[in-house]
Amino acid sequence: MIVTLLVFAVLVAVAAWWLARQGLTARPWLEGQAAAELAAPGIPPLPTAKIGLGIFLAVATLLLSLLVSAYAMRMEMADWRPLPQPLLLWANTFVLVLSSLALHWAARSARRGHRAGVQDGLLAGGLTALLFLAGQLLAWRQLAAAGYRPAANPADAFFYLITAAHGLHLLGGLAALGRAGARLARGATTARLRLSVELCATYWHFLLLAWLCLFALLAHAPSIAWLAALCTAPFR
Repeated sequence: MIVTLLVFAVLVAVAAWWLARQGLTARPWLEGQAAAELAAPGIPPLPTAKIGLGIFLAVATLLLSLLVSAYAMRMEMADWRPLPQPLLLWANTFVLVLSSLALHWAARSARRGHRAGVQDGLLAGGLTALLFLAGQLLAWRQLAAAGYRPAANPADAFFYLITAAHGLHLLGGLAALGRAGARLARGATTARLRLSVELCATYWHFLLLAWLCLFALLAHAPSIAWLAALCTAPFR
C-alpha cells in the first residue's frame, strides 16, 4: 500500500512538472493581455494525442504499481517459493534497451527531417521489440519445462502475470508503431509523422523504465524482504 502511494505521489509530481512545461498551468484571464495577443500566441497548443498518451501512461503506471504492491505483500506468506530467473531475461532486457534507443533515434531523425533515419529507427525498434517478446515467451517455456507453472506456486503465478501485463502493453505499442510505419511507406512526410514517432518513442521509454523496475523486483525479490515488511506494516 505504501509503495503504491509513493509511486502515485511521484506520478502526480511528474505530471504537474510536465503540465507546467507545456504551459497548461497558465491563467491567461489573469495576465492582462490583449485579446489579439491571446488569440495568436507564439507557442502552438499541446496536441490532444500527447495529453491522451500522458493519461494512458498514468493509468498504466498505477496498474503496474498495484501489481508491485501486491507482489511485495504476497512475499510474506509462508507458501511463497521464489522461482529461479532465466539468464535469458538479462538478454531480453538488453534487447529492449536497444529497441528504446532505436525509437529515440527515429524521433530525433523526424525532428531533423531525415526520412531514412525515421525509417531505419522504426524498423529497428519494431524488430527488436518483437525479439524481446519472443525472448519472453522462450523464458516462459524454459520455466514451464522446469516445472514452474502458474498453478504451481504464487510466486510463479505473479511472474507470469507481471511479464504478461508488460508484454500486452508492448503489443499495443507495436500496433501504433505499425501504423506509423505504414504511413511512412505510403509516402507521408517526416513533418506529418513527427508527432506519431515522438509518441512512440515516449511510450517505448516508458516500457523500458517499467520493465527495468519490474525485472529488478522479480530478480531480487528474495533479497528485499524490507520492502515487503514496509508494504505490510499498515495491516499488522
